[in-house]
Amino acid sequence: MRLTTFWERMADHFGAVYAESFARDHVMSELGGRTVHEALEAGWEAKDVWRAVCAAVDVPADKR
Repeated sequence: MRLTTFWERMADHFGAVYAESFARDHVMSELGGRTVHEALEAGWEAKDVWRAVCAAVDVPADKR
């Protein structure tokens, strides 16, 4: 998954403003105690981060 696609999906699910806030502030156990931004900066693949977000916040199947 391309990073642009990842951010489009985040904005689609959370809304553009809250997606950024969530990615910056929400520490997720699914990401090893990291935020979305920290996981991406640590080298996690965007598709793996998206899967973690989906699992953590119950993103509907049609948006996964």
